[in-house]
Amino acid sequence: MSTPPFIDPESGELDLGEIRAEAFPLAGLIALFGGLALLVFLLTLLVTGTSIVGWALLIVTQFILAIGTGIVLIYVVARGIQLADGKA
Repeated sequence: MSTPPFIDPESGELDLGEIRAEAFPLAGLIALFGGLALLVFLLTLLVTGTSIVGWALLIVTQFILAIGTGIVLIYVVARGIQLADGKA
């Protein structure tokens, strides 16, 4: 019988090393899409203001955040399935 993910089989406590190893790729994905959306948003504020192009870039910013959220959720579900199956 396999042990649950993130639990040290010897002590029964949380395995902080495994938690960190799983958290860093997730934090990287969040930072990637958050940074990209922030870059487009700042470009909108600094360059275009309230013009039609500015409104279009705001929509692009929202689209980047929506796509990023979807990719992060898909990653979390896929990784959770891998961990439940016992794959590293």
